[in-house]
Parts: sequence; structure tokens; C-alpha cells
Amino acid sequence: MTTAGKTNSKKLTKPTGKTGKMEDTEFHEFFVDELKDIYWAEKHLAKALPKMKKAATSSELALAFEKHTEETKIHITTLEKVFELLGEKAVAKKCDAMEGLLAEADGIIEDTESGTLIRDAGLILAAQKVEHYEIATYGTLRVFAENMGHTDVVELLSQTLENEKATDVALTQIAESFVNEQAAAE
Repeated sequence: MTTAGKTNSKKLTKPTGKTGKMEDTEFHEFFVDELKDIYWAEKHLAKALPKMKKAATSSELALAFEKHTEETKIHITTLEKVFELLGEKAVAKKCDAMEGLLAEADGIIEDTESGTLIRDAGLILAAQKVEHYEIATYGTLRVFAENMGHTDVVELLSQTLENEKATDVALTQIAESFVNEQAAAE
């Protein structure tokens, strides 16, 4: 495109091929930036979950945190595949939201007594806040990828989204099966 003899440096291209080609659009750049954000979030969550596991009172919650640690490592690898499909380098950009959520989890550990189900109830609350953030992020990123024609990326983000939803359900089941009732009785 030219305007008054000047060439516009932003080229808009239509999606082509299996993963689409919109690398020169501002929307694509925003999408990649948000991928970098969730990449940072997942990497830091993978470091925080073992601490949450150690702080958990019930073996069920500890096992859930252990399982989610392994799943989070898979999410990191999946994001690295997404970056590769997009022809981008996997680089993390600080995620202020996850930083705040993980700080809140640390605060719950500090503010609750070790060995209580009140602590477990608080840890479940913190973990579900993280899950809901991840569900919102992966759901939106999947729609962005769909709109840009990145079908391979859509598939990978969908798998991670479904896993995040399943983790949220598992945490709810632990809370409702005994944690919340026993925490209220403490």
C-alpha cells in the first residue's frame, strides 16, 4: 500500500497453509506477546506447585498438586511447540497476573497453620484462581489462533485448555468431598 508516495511497513497477509501466515499484523504480534506472558506464567507455576504440595495437609491435595506440576511441565513443552509452529523463539515475558496469584498462594501458606484443612481450603482457593486465569487465557488465545488460521496452534491450545478445566474440576471435587466441611469444623 502506498499513501502519498510512502510505503506502509505493515503488510497484511491472508492466512495460508495449515498454520496460517499473519506474522506481519499487529494482531499476530499481540498474540505472540500474550503467548510469552502465559509461557512465563506456566514456568513460574511449575516452580510454585511443589511448594504448595509440601504445604498441603491432605494427601489428596498433595497428589493433585504433584499431578498438576507434571501437567504444567507438559504445558510448557506445548507452548514451546506453539512458538515453533509460529516461527517464533520461545521467550517468556513477565506475567504480572500470575506473579500476583502466586504471591497470594504464598500469603495463604504464611497466614494459615500447618497441618490444618483450613490451609488446604486456602490452597485450593489459590490454585483455582490460577486455573481460572489459565482457562481464560488459553480460551482467548485459542480463539485468536482460530481467527488467524493457525489450525495446528488451535489444536495444541485446545488440549491445554481442556487439561486446565479438568484440573479445576479435580480441585473442586477435593474441596467438596471433605476439605471445606472439615475446615469449617476446625
